[in-house]
Amino acid sequence: MDRLDNTIRPYAWGSTTAIPRLLGTEPTGEPQAEMWMGAHPGAPSRTDRGTLVEVIDADPEKELGPDSVAKFGPRLPFLLKLLAAGAPLSLQVHPDLAQAKEGFADEERRGVPVTAPHRNYKDANHKPELICALTEFDGLCGFRDPLRAADLLDGLGVDSLKPYVDLLHAHPEEAALREVLTAILTADPEEMTHTVTETAAACDRLGGAYAPYADIAHHYPGDPGVIAAMLLNHVRLQPGEALFLGAGVPHAYLDGLGVEIMANSDNVLRCGLTPKHVDVPELLRIVRFEAGDPGVLRPEAGPDGEEVYETPIDEFRLSRYVLPEGGTTHDLTLLTPQILLCTAGSVRAGDHELSPGRSVFVPAGEKAGVTGTGTLFRATVVA
Repeated sequence: MDRLDNTIRPYAWGSTTAIPRLLGTEPTGEPQAEMWMGAHPGAPSRTDRGTLVEVIDADPEKELGPDSVAKFGPRLPFLLKLLAAGAPLSLQVHPDLAQAKEGFADEERRGVPVTAPHRNYKDANHKPELICALTEFDGLCGFRDPLRAADLLDGLGVDSLKPYVDLLHAHPEEAALREVLTAILTADPEEMTHTVTETAAACDRLGGAYAPYADIAHHYPGDPGVIAAMLLNHVRLQPGEALFLGAGVPHAYLDGLGVEIMANSDNVLRCGLTPKHVDVPELLRIVRFEAGDPGVLRPEAGPDGEEVYETPIDEFRLSRYVLPEGGTTHDLTLLTPQILLCTAGSVRAGDHELSPGRSVFVPAGEKAGVTGTGTLFRATVVA
């Protein structure tokens, strides 16, 4: 197996302390938002044999296994991350596989450069995600019931929110949510800035259930995404709890440290809380206007101490091992590729000692004996 040397991405929303604290390093004062583990061409992990992209390209079947190559092609189909949010991320959705293929082909046909700021589809893949909390982790996930959203907005006492409240009461669920989100994103910018300013002041004054939105407005003053965010479920994950984010589900991470895994894609359509491009017609085509519980996941016990986060897709499978002091060696050998990430304690994987934040790549079929005391996350595929 290969010890991984991973890139930390300095996105502006990143925490300055969470990843350094986990790694046991000194903060630099700069945001450290994500640490990428995998073979994404944007920042592939490095090994003693070259980048993980180069290692896999040299012999895909040996590194990934024939079953994974047959199902997903000669590439690692997932990207594993440590994600540390110190400020809210953009409110966003991801397309399903058919939408991604269609959108990518359309923009290629129209000659839209992949690097263009108004480009929606950077590739032809979908981007389901799973975030598992390592600390308390706040996020927004999926639509609230329209009547609950109406009550939340109405409770602010802001006159310019009344039309949205009326719309949420006046239509069936899907139509109500669609009409309100459309109205928010297409409102006159000057009027919306005024509405958001009043809303932020009311949220700040009332606190309680409104406190997350006061914080969002502090980071994104005047952004219509502040109002759109109030249509969504606010979720606070405890350590070990997770959220699965499927296609078309609007979401945003607000604060906390977690392990994130996703299909290898850069396709994002933004709803707000961003200075970047918002393509309202395409966004409305992708969003699933369905209210419901965000569905907090807790790991399900499997054999040999493995705890699995069950999801409905095959590009990734995330599980963890909480290894007690004096425990036995666990055989994690699989016929699919794996990345093993330590997040607590000290774990020995093969010949490698892993402290928190350290990881290894395990080629398909490679013997993977693990022992120690701590927490180990395992990322692989369902092939």
